[in-house]
Amino acid sequence: MKKDLGVLEAVYPMPVLMVAAYDEHDKVNVMNVAWGQICDEGKIILFIGEGKRTWLNIKASRAFTVALADEAHMDVADFFGIASGNKIDDKFERTGYHAVCSDKVHAPIIEEFPVVMECELLEMLDTEHVSGVVGKIVNVKAEEAVLNEKGKVDPARLHALMFDQFTHGYYATGHRVGQAWNAGAPLMKK
Repeated sequence: MKKDLGVLEAVYPMPVLMVAAYDEHDKVNVMNVAWGQICDEGKIILFIGEGKRTWLNIKASRAFTVALADEAHMDVADFFGIASGNKIDDKFERTGYHAVCSDKVHAPIIEEFPVVMECELLEMLDTEHVSGVVGKIVNVKAEEAVLNEKGKVDPARLHALMFDQFTHGYYATGHRVGQAWNAGAPLMKK
């Protein structure tokens, strides 16, 4: 029997995404975004509150990067979520991390995170119920250490972080349990 839990954001897992953009002086800002997802082929949507430093920077620069946080960098990924760029001017510098400018869009790539999407801003959303950004993914870069023999990102090597909305924990990916578009195929024959 199911027990009522009240109103919860009961989606699990949620990605732990590091969203980075430059301000008007090319200063790096990064934030942790759990509320984001691929919204169409080659497009990503990030639900970022209007007025957040990263939201303002993306609006001005019209570009951003989205990196997948991994287990090895959980402490800094969490810091990027709890520290506000509007309140802590040296937020990025405090981490000792390194950024280089993308060669595809005018946005920073944080070198420590192993997989990054380079994005152009397509649309800013600001309605009564939704605030966010939609981006066109123009390229993905990945460290060779997280690629398999076929050159594809291997989740077992990546150890990407997942956010648990229920208890506010972080978990790491890596355990494969099946093959998509195959596990349910026997039911197609009924």
